[in-house]
Amino acid sequence: MRKNLTRRKRTATTEIPLSMTEMFEEFMLIKKGEGLAKRTITEHYNNFGYFKDYINRELLADEMTTELFMGWITFMRDEMDYTPGTINIRVRTMRAFLRYCYEDKAWISEPIHKRFKPIKAPIDVVEAFTVEEYRRLIAAIDDESYVGFRTKVITFVLLDTMVRVCELVDIKRQNIDFKTMSIRLEAADTKTRVGRVVPISARTAKLLSEYMKETEDFGNEYVFLTYEGEKIGEATVRDNLRVYGQVAKITNKRVSPHTLRHTGALFYILNGGDPFSLQRILGHSHMNMVRRYVQMTNMDVQNQHSAHSPLNYVFK
Repeated sequence: MRKNLTRRKRTATTEIPLSMTEMFEEFMLIKKGEGLAKRTITEHYNNFGYFKDYINRELLADEMTTELFMGWITFMRDEMDYTPGTINIRVRTMRAFLRYCYEDKAWISEPIHKRFKPIKAPIDVVEAFTVEEYRRLIAAIDDESYVGFRTKVITFVLLDTMVRVCELVDIKRQNIDFKTMSIRLEAADTKTRVGRVVPISARTAKLLSEYMKETEDFGNEYVFLTYEGEKIGEATVRDNLRVYGQVAKITNKRVSPHTLRHTGALFYILNGGDPFSLQRILGHSHMNMVRRYVQMTNMDVQNQHSAHSPLNYVFK
């Protein structure tokens, strides 16, 4: 019986060190056992693959050094010109693997994860649509076609509920409750792995109900479907929005699900919503993330101040 998995026996007297790939596969067994979402598991494998492509060979434990992994960051930043966001996604998953190798299994003798950290990055400022731009986007959508009508409904749902696109495509018919005017997002389908309920407005509910009646003959449990009745993919949602954004001649900002999420958060606050309920709707555990979504323009701030100036309270 082996005391640990650090060595694999070839004979009674000879042992072979585990390769980095073998270490990673055992690490992933643990991650799968923790119930991580499929997309998170895929992300771990993809990012490990990117590092393997960089080194272009197999490694043993004594070859896994801080310098090697720090060199990968330099390569991604200076040679490949990747954005800090892209680099940090890859670093975070690989860093978790390295921490496991050092702290949990003692496969490696060097605490690489202590220096191999995400790089500093400027705060990602995603501009929100103006009311006029959102109206132009809706007007540009040809809802006489199936794809157009589906895109219109998706646009309303994204703005109204502020769900992530990965959450949108996983919405099931059974999770929409028109009596309570809400959509239940299952824990397995959310980015944070915590289920939540998001409200919908009457306008969104009406469109959503019409769309669901149109697609009920497909017999698919998911809400948003392709023309053939299969579950729609995230890329299709992004592509449809981008195309209609071009039709609407919105060229000064990205027309995407993420921009609609930002826009919904901003409009919610400007329309009198409070940040605490917004935090629950967005599905964030920390208020600092909500602040990043609510990026008001100078004019927004001026309008809010005019309406809510402390002096207005004094001189009623």
